[in-house]
Amino acid sequence: MYAYLKATAEVKRSANKDITSTRHLRSVFKDSVMNDLTGSDIRAYISKRKEEVSNASINRELALFSSAINYANREWEWNLPNVVAGKKLKEPPGRTRWITYTESAVLLEKASDLIRSPHLHDFISLALYTGCRSQEMLGLTWSRVNLQADIFYLEADQTKSGKCRSIPLNRIARSAIQRRARFRALHCEDSPWVFCNRKGERIQSVKKSFATACKNAGIEDFRIHDMRHTCAAWLVSAGAALAEVRDLLGHASITMTERYAHLSPENVRNAVGRLDNSRSRYGHAGEGQQKIGLFRTRLSH
Repeated sequence: MYAYLKATAEVKRSANKDITSTRHLRSVFKDSVMNDLTGSDIRAYISKRKEEVSNASINRELALFSSAINYANREWEWNLPNVVAGKKLKEPPGRTRWITYTESAVLLEKASDLIRSPHLHDFISLALYTGCRSQEMLGLTWSRVNLQADIFYLEADQTKSGKCRSIPLNRIARSAIQRRARFRALHCEDSPWVFCNRKGERIQSVKKSFATACKNAGIEDFRIHDMRHTCAAWLVSAGAALAEVRDLLGHASITMTERYAHLSPENVRNAVGRLDNSRSRYGHAGEGQQKIGLFRTRLSH
């Protein structure tokens, strides 16, 4: 496993997580011979891990194991049986927790009250109105911000999908960036980071201050990543096409975006409404069938 990790470290974004997964795998299989492993061994591993973690975590570990086997067979010609194949567990649907505009206003107000976290209000504003991930924002540098074009850029190595993304700024998101610019000019004009402290150092995490703001706002069970869900929910509710939401959020496929489809029932209503238009244009289907039947009857006579 470690040989595989070393060989793929430079090309896999999940390299650090893979190390953790490998430790769990080695704790069970370290004394095993790969050629002798069977499906029963994998099922035993699954049963053991189910006592500790979720199905999603187990699937990630098994996927890593499977990838390592396939890599060894392809690159090193080991000809190992892939006993992990077909063992993927069913996972629950993804979380879609989101808040309303009214709740977001209260959250932003409470964030502004946290004097020791002057960046939090702008962080939340940018998250809600761009849908960016936490590390995409905390890793944002001024070199990738273009306020004249109302946009900032995410490079491939800064996104989860590994693809470049352009993020347009609406009025609220632009204001958040401008406030960060004023903070920088006042305290640390040479800092490359959009989200930095007074010394110009990058903000590493907002987890604690965000939790405090949520508590003070009376918003329960709301995580930082849920602001991304909130942005998507607001967009779909406003009539944005799922493909547009997918592109903004950088989803790998439209399948990930479809979890928000139910928030736009008007789109389905409009689709069904087309049937009414067809009926008025061509007449009732049942009536048409009756006329055809009558016509055929007369021909038979």
